[in-house]
Amino acid sequence: MNTKSIKLFFFLCLITNILLISNIASAQVSAVESAFETAESKGFSGVLLLAVDGKVVFEKATGYRSYEQKIPLLTTDIFEMASVSKQFTAMMVMMCQEKGLLEYSDNADKYLNIPYKGITIKQLLTHTNGLPDYQAVMDKHWDKNKVADNQAILEYLRKYHPPMLAEPGEKYEYSNTAYVFLASIVEKVTGRDFIDLSREWIFKPLGMKDTDIRTLEEKAKVSNFAAGHIKNKNGEYVNANKFHDSDYTVWLGNRKGPGRISSTAEDLLIWDQALYNGTLVSEKTLKSAFSPQSLNDCTLSYYGFGWDLGKDELLGKIVSHTGDNPGYKTLIMRFIDQNKTLILLNNNYHEANTELVESAVAALKGF
Repeated sequence: MNTKSIKLFFFLCLITNILLISNIASAQVSAVESAFETAESKGFSGVLLLAVDGKVVFEKATGYRSYEQKIPLLTTDIFEMASVSKQFTAMMVMMCQEKGLLEYSDNADKYLNIPYKGITIKQLLTHTNGLPDYQAVMDKHWDKNKVADNQAILEYLRKYHPPMLAEPGEKYEYSNTAYVFLASIVEKVTGRDFIDLSREWIFKPLGMKDTDIRTLEEKAKVSNFAAGHIKNKNGEYVNANKFHDSDYTVWLGNRKGPGRISSTAEDLLIWDQALYNGTLVSEKTLKSAFSPQSLNDCTLSYYGFGWDLGKDELLGKIVSHTGDNPGYKTLIMRFIDQNKTLILLNNNYHEANTELVESAVAALKGF
């Protein structure tokens, strides 16, 4: 075979491989499209984004930004992130650690006037702290005509001093209280407002132009804010803020740390990709954030610094987090061994959410 023939052979092989990969990708997109249409037919409202190596391979919106006004949902609309916010709070703590402002082994009461001793910052990050639920205390005692912030939450925990749920390091137990403490510690060691600092350290440098920690008044001024919706007694979707069970999002509306970030699917992808390139913290710091934690009895807890930890036989290591606010269900799944990403933002708390995620994960395995 002469040189010309060899070059032709390799060129044809390359073309064949490109076509094969293209056909496989097309099949996976079709599978996701079908799953999305099924969810849509069941009444799901939200945005699904899938990305491979930071490039969007599927993105679509369905449903309504506002059911009452019948405003169609767009992929660029802003959603409440709920507890997906915790990974950003954890990042702020990691950045403080790298700046030498704190150590993970420091006790929280070194920085905060709290009645709970011997709890490390690392135990706050990993939900292995045993703290009581601040929301239960505030629900029972707080004047709901006023809006509570972190200072008020700390004051009421001191005043009513609900007992610990477990010894520090004894077990994993999800703790919103811990993330209120973490944001307050960041403010203490920096002397800065947590919201301003989040903008300065994360949102603006990464170009997350639609991401912020917004007050209720600020959210009302955002024209493309997707409201959360829940069915009323007539089976109609209405704004979740109209329900008594949702009142806490108002009277706890100034809390910082466990929630309150609002963002878009595409901004979350920017965030996802920034975690690969060392823009915010070092690879060593991120490795700690994505590692299981040893409990007092030497068993492992599979929650890192603001991330649930898992593994898939085909996709490898998974770091993920869900968010759950009245009317909202949010999810970011990062398959970090293969740089594949799944982002799902749902604003009518729909049961088709789970099936859609399963189909999307199955499709990502084929890309």
